[in-house]
Amino acid sequence: MMRYFIDATVQIIEEEGIENVTIRKVSDLAGYNSATIYNYFSELSHLIFYSSLKILRKYTSSLPAYMAKGSNPQERFLLMWECFCRYSFAEPHIYHAIFSSDVGGGSKELMDEYYDQFPDDLDDLPPDLKPMFLEFDMTTRERIAMEECIQAGYIKEENAEHVQEMIKLTWQGMLTLVLNRRYDYSWEKATEITMTYIKEILKNANSFSFEFTLDHR
Repeated sequence: MMRYFIDATVQIIEEEGIENVTIRKVSDLAGYNSATIYNYFSELSHLIFYSSLKILRKYTSSLPAYMAKGSNPQERFLLMWECFCRYSFAEPHIYHAIFSSDVGGGSKELMDEYYDQFPDDLDDLPPDLKPMFLEFDMTTRERIAMEECIQAGYIKEENAEHVQEMIKLTWQGMLTLVLNRRYDYSWEKATEITMTYIKEILKNANSFSFEFTLDHR
């Protein structure tokens, strides 16, 4: 039953935009009354969150082949970020809904529940990438993605947390600018600019000397 409502929401998002999703529209399209939706979703933001995760499959399905072009851990890490930038800047509202929007708390629980219900959404991923996608927190996801680079010496262990924070903030800043249309960038241009900075950060990862610790509270 959940899938009917999620599929209807995805259709509305793709045809009218995420900002035009309403309970009434979803219930009409799914063929059930509005009250039935609340048997499965506590609020509209949860339904949008789940639907955004379904749309995320475009990215997860493309990632393995995209990363396969890399010949070493650093290249694969950069290709992972390039693929993520391409999809997130093409559909910024979706990635904002997943990684930045307020869904009333319990975001990790929502993600866990979604993949418990629909594990096939991760079928295209190899076993070594699945743990990253089962983590909600971006810092944890990036640490998993970065581990191979750390082990290979591209990023010093003592710099890893700061480097991943710099990369995350670079991406998040561009996503916000694209989302709010502060810059009239195509997703291609936004990706190109963001990757220029990420490559520079990674190139200098072992040269940085950080004299402070991060507080993620």
